[in-house]
This record gives sequence, C-alpha cells and structure tokens, in this order.
Amino acid sequence: MVRFVFLLVLVNLAVRAWCEEVPSSAVETLTVENAVALALRDNRMVKNAAQEVQKAEDDVAISRTRRLPVFDFTFFGSQLLTPVEFEFERGVFGTFPSTGPIPGSDTPITTPRRPNELILASASQPLSQLYKIGLGVRMNQLNIDIAREQLRLQKQSVVNDVKQLYYKILQSQSALEVSEETLKLYRELDREVEDQLAQQTALKADSLDVKARLAKTEYDALVLRNAYATQKEQLNGLLGRDIRSDFKLSSVPEAAELESDLKAAQTRALQQRPEINEARLKLRQSNFDQRLKKSEFIPDVSLRLSYISPFGVTVLPKNVASAGLYIQWEPFDWGRRKLELSQKVKTTQQARLGLSETETQILIEVNAKFRKLAESRLLLRASHFAQQAAQEKLRLANNNFQQHTVELKEVLQAQTSFAQANDQYQRSLLEFWNAKADFEKALGED
Repeated sequence: MVRFVFLLVLVNLAVRAWCEEVPSSAVETLTVENAVALALRDNRMVKNAAQEVQKAEDDVAISRTRRLPVFDFTFFGSQLLTPVEFEFERGVFGTFPSTGPIPGSDTPITTPRRPNELILASASQPLSQLYKIGLGVRMNQLNIDIAREQLRLQKQSVVNDVKQLYYKILQSQSALEVSEETLKLYRELDREVEDQLAQQTALKADSLDVKARLAKTEYDALVLRNAYATQKEQLNGLLGRDIRSDFKLSSVPEAAELESDLKAAQTRALQQRPEINEARLKLRQSNFDQRLKKSEFIPDVSLRLSYISPFGVTVLPKNVASAGLYIQWEPFDWGRRKLELSQKVKTTQQARLGLSETETQILIEVNAKFRKLAESRLLLRASHFAQQAAQEKLRLANNNFQQHTVELKEVLQAQTSFAQANDQYQRSLLEFWNAKADFEKALGED
C-alpha cells in the first residue's frame, strides 16, 4: 500500500512538472505597428498592385526586344487544282546565225496537278525605327514609375484603413471594459436595493428601475461584443489572413504631438503624395507620346535579308536569296497624322491642367485634415476633463448612497452621466486617432 501511494505521488509530481514545461497557448498581442507591417506584407490589394509593377517591368523588357532583328519563316504546302502553264514564244531568247531562233517554235511547259511547296524566309533589322522604339521604351519605363506610385497609394490607403479600424477596435474594447464595470455596479446596486426592499426601506419601483437599467446594460454589452468580434474579423481580412485568427490589442495610446507648421506640411505633401507624382509622370508620358506621333513622319527603313524557295512547279527557280534596304513610307495620308498629332498636343495640355488641379486638391485636403486634427485634439482634452469630473461625482454619489444621505435616483443619474462622459471620451479619442491617420495619409507618409 505504501509503495502504491508513493508511486501515485511520483506520477502526480511528474504530471505537474510536465504541465509546467508545456507553455499555454497565449493570444497574440497586436500593436498598431505590427498590424501595419502585416498588412503591407500580406494584404491582397497591395499584392495586386505589386503585380502591376511587375507587369509594367515586363512591358519594358518586351519593348526592348523590338530593337533586335525580326525573323520570319513561312511554309505553304498545297495541292494544285489546275495545271500551271508557261509558254515560251519562238525566238524569245534571241536569234543566232548558227542556230536560228531559240526556241525554234512556240514551246509550252505545263506543270500537272500535283502537290507543291513554297518556303519564304526573311530577316529584318530595324534602322530608322530605333528612334521610335527608344521613345516607346521610355514611355513604358514611365509606366513602371506610375505603377509604383499607384502601389504607394494602395499601401497608404491600406495603412490608413488598418489604423482607423485598429483604433475603432480599441474604442470598442475600452467601451466593453466600461460596460463590464457598469454591469458589476448595477448588479451590486440591484443586490443592495433588494436588501433595502426586504427591510422595507426602498420602494418596489426603485428595484424595478434598477433591474430595467441592468437589463439594458446587458443588452448594450452584447451589442458591443458582437461589434468587437466583427471588427476583429475585418482587421484580419485587411491583414490578409484567416478571419478566425484570435488576437488582442495593446492599450489605448496617448494622444501624440500635433503638426504645428502648416506650410511645412503643404510642402511635404506636394513632394510625397503619390497622386501628384503620378500626375507629373503622366505629363512626361504625354510629352513622349507626342514625340512618338511626330516620329511617324519618318519612313521605316530596315536592313532585310530574304529567301524564297518554290518546290513542285517547273521552270521557277528553286532558291532565290536577296539582301538590301526595305523602305516603307506613306507619303500621302490626307492630313491624318497631322490631326492625330494635334490630339496628342491637346492631351498634353490636359495632363498639365490635371497636374495643376491635383496640386490644388492636395493642398485643400492637407489644410482640411490639419484643421480637423487640431479640433479633435481640443475636443479630446475637454472630454478627458469631463470624464474625470463625472467619475468623481459618481464616486461621491455611491459613498453618500451607502451612508443613506442621498436617494437612489441621484446615484442612477450620476451613473448615467459617467457613462455618457466616458462614451464621449472614447469617441473623442477615436476621432483624434482617425484624424491623425487621415492627416498622415494626406501628407503622403509611407
């Protein structure tokens, strides 16, 4: 019996040691910096924008291959449906004193209906077209820069969405914590009122009022939990991972310092915003497009080597090779190229106006976000003081109620005021961080 007990003790100690060695699965704590980094790495829209950059790079590589020789090979095999007939008239090759006319009489030559083949091969090296091809390459290189600016814009939009949703979840998390504390208060208050009701020192109406408020608070807490769960799923979706991934957020950050120099903010925005960089690139691209249209007045000159070999047809030569210059030019286009060039000039003017409009809209947006951030900072400060005042009034009301110096109605009013003040503070905090995220996006911060 002693051995059995000793064995049980050893097994118990071993199990405890093993349990202490196995780490419990901890829920991931997600900071806003980690969330932004995950979104920039795994967000699906960001990945799609990155693919567009790679596609633009492929276009540049494709356009550069047009500078190299073009090889063309054609094979045509067929069955003659009608005979091929040639007739050499008498003396077509000349008349000589010793032999007379060659041929001496009309000589027909017929190829009967039979299979025949034709081989055509050529190699062409562009010469004058190299200028046009170079302009096309440079236009496609600008497409890479435009795609990169669009990628930056997509990243900034995702970062802004992540930050706003992160702060919204923080607000829901904080509101849920306050709701849980309120539930504890109402449950304790309900217990005290029930005791007073049993001692006939409280009215039945007071008890029902407390129970109604308790039920409403329980409902509000459930709504907050559901919203909190939905927001976490939305954030997981932005991060490009399974929406069922569990995590918790770090504490609500304190209000950060504000941008104080509007002129400096405007300058930074005009230098950093992807939209204005894209507008500048499109203006340069339209200039290249205009030059490319002008180059169409230049004839296409190529160095060309060709080879022809017909089989199955009598009389025709079996191998014909040639080399020389191949020139293609349309001298009369009835003003078509001139009108097309006029369209390109107008497109360039539109791009210039678009750049000016983009600059104007960016400055308006920066100014508006700057003012909104300053407003939200002052509102947060006022809401913080109101929250502290309401909390102190609630504490005094609870103490006085326990000492039977105030009525229950005053405690409930203090509780309602505190809940409203706390909710307003949370809303103000959310508005401040959202305004700061919008201002950073307006500046074009990566």
